[in-house]
Amino acid sequence: MATAYSCDLGTGQRVAIENRGSQTVVTMMSTAPGQQQQASSGLATGAWTNPPTLFQLGSSFILKIDSEIGQHFIQLQGSSLSAMHYAPSLQNARSLPLQQTAAVASQQQQGQNAAQVPPMQPMPPMQPMQPMQPMKPIQPMKMGDMEMQANPMQMRMGDMEMSMGHSALGASQTKAGRKFCSQCGSSLKSGDRFCSNCGHRLD
Repeated sequence: MATAYSCDLGTGQRVAIENRGSQTVVTMMSTAPGQQQQASSGLATGAWTNPPTLFQLGSSFILKIDSEIGQHFIQLQGSSLSAMHYAPSLQNARSLPLQQTAAVASQQQQGQNAAQVPPMQPMPPMQPMQPMQPMKPIQPMKMGDMEMQANPMQMRMGDMEMSMGHSALGASQTKAGRKFCSQCGSSLKSGDRFCSNCGHRLD
């Protein structure tokens, strides 16, 4: 795990220092009512050989890094930071305590893991619809000695039977040979071309 330290600079500012391999990552955090800002910068300092030290010099802060490739000084002022190419005089500087903390990267990763929502499970496929069963044919309707059937249209009452839709003459015949009008059911005479009751044409 990377080594990290942090320090409260006052006036809502906080600094986090972390050694990631050969880089020193400095994160400046500022908090104000209703807002929070954070900015990180990485400097090639090499791996640390001693814990970092932080000094306050006037209105700026000086971060001292001892690494395997030498000594480095980083100036922090406001929300900006810059590498110093010379060793500043720290005789009048005030040393600030640094607290060892978990690495910033690890904290961010933990926050991301906590915020991750497990993926939704796919919905099971819908079952195919069962085909509709064919309708049963309409059964003949019976009332006493009268029977009616829809397809073809037939009506029986005793020895008399009347059927519609199958006569080429436009008239119905009974079993006894008598003719009836297919429109109104009136009795017809042989040779009639029109029904004497309703005027229906019989040809």
